[in-house]
Amino acid sequence: MKVVVAHNRYREAIPSGENVIVDTEIAQLTAAGIEVLPFQRASDSIGDLPLVQKALLPISPIYGRAAQRDLDELLRRERPDLLHLHNPYPLLSPWVVRTAHAHGVPVVQTVHNYRQVCSSGLYFRDGHNCVDCRGKAFGWPAVAHKCYRGSAAQSALMATTLAVHRSTWKSVDRYIALTGRIAAHLKDYGIPDEHIVIKPNGLPDPGEPEPLGDGFLYAARLSPEKGLGLLLEAWRRHPDGSLGQLRIAGDGELRPLAERADAERGDVTYLGALDRDGMVAARTRASVIVAVPTWNDVLPTVILEAMAAGRPVLGTDVGGIGYLLGIGEPVEAAGWTVEPDAAALAEALPIARAGAAAVAPAARKRYLQAFHPDVVTRRLIEIYTSLIENSHPSPR
Repeated sequence: MKVVVAHNRYREAIPSGENVIVDTEIAQLTAAGIEVLPFQRASDSIGDLPLVQKALLPISPIYGRAAQRDLDELLRRERPDLLHLHNPYPLLSPWVVRTAHAHGVPVVQTVHNYRQVCSSGLYFRDGHNCVDCRGKAFGWPAVAHKCYRGSAAQSALMATTLAVHRSTWKSVDRYIALTGRIAAHLKDYGIPDEHIVIKPNGLPDPGEPEPLGDGFLYAARLSPEKGLGLLLEAWRRHPDGSLGQLRIAGDGELRPLAERADAERGDVTYLGALDRDGMVAARTRASVIVAVPTWNDVLPTVILEAMAAGRPVLGTDVGGIGYLLGIGEPVEAAGWTVEPDAAALAEALPIARAGAAAVAPAARKRYLQAFHPDVVTRRLIEIYTSLIENSHPSPR
C-alpha cells in the first residue's frame, strides 16, 4: 500500500501536538510496512519563499498553486492508493482534495480541530467558547471579531476559504474523527455517518514508567484557551508550598503570567520552552500532569504523553479530555476531570496529589489498551484498506 501524507506543518517556535502526531503516524505506518510519501509544507518556510509565491500567499488557503503543481507531479509519478490529509493551511489549501480526486485518488482527512466551520479552528474567542459561525453560509462573525490572527482582513480570507471549500470538504471520502465530539461536529456540518470513523491518535511506547516524582506539571502553549490563568487562580487558593511544586513549561503570549507566578511564589517554577528531552525530564519529576484548557480541546497530546509515562492527569471536563482519561467508561479512569472553574480545580488539586500513586497504574493501562501504536496503527490501516477496496480508481 502506498499513501501520501499531506500536512502543512505549524511553526516550530509554537509547540504543536499535531506536528508530533503526524511525524509519529508516519513512523508507525512505515514500521508496519506501508510505503509513505510525505507531502509537507512548513509555515516556517514562508519567509524564504520566492517573491512570486509570497505575492500569492493571500490566496494560498483557497488555492495553493505551487502545492497543487507539486502534488500533481507526485500523484502522476507515484500513483498512490490514497492521500491522507491533516492540516492544509496556509500553503497546501483544501484544494489538495480536488487535485487527488482528479487523479482518482481517494482522500482521508484526520480532523484535529473545528476548522471546517470556525476560522480559528477552536470554537473559542475572547475567553469563551463560541459557535457564532456554525450554520452560516459565510462566517461574518469571524470577520467582525478578527478571529483569525487578530486581523479582519485575514479573517475575511479564511471565512471566504471555508465558504468556497464547503463542497470540497463534503467530497472527502473518509473522515477520521479523533473523538465522538468531533464526529458530532462533522455530522452537524453535513457529513454522512458512513463517511466518518472514530480513531484517536497514538504515541510510541516510551517503555516502563519511571517512579512517580512529586508535584504538578503544566505543559502547553501559553495562550488563553489553554487555561494557565485558570490554573494559577486555583493554585493561589492554597498556601505556598502546601501542594508541592507546580512546574510550568511552554511559551506564548501569557509568558508574563508564568514568570510573575514564579517570582511571587516559592512553589511555582517556570521552566520556559522545553525540547523533547526536557519534557521527558519534567514529566519524570512530576506525579500529576495538569491539562486544563477552557476551550473544547480535541485530543491534547500532552495527555497521551502523560498516560504513556504512567502519570495520571488532572484535566478540565471539556472536548475530548474525559474520553482520553476513560471517564464514564467501564475502565479505571486515568485521572480526574473538573469543570473549568477555579473553585472546582482548587478543590481537586489536593485530591489529585493524594491519589496520584493509586491512579498511576490505570494511566499506563489506559494508554496500552487504547493509544498504543499496535492498537491505533492497526485501526488506521483497516480504515485505509476499507476505503481502497471500495473506491473507484477513475478520475472524478
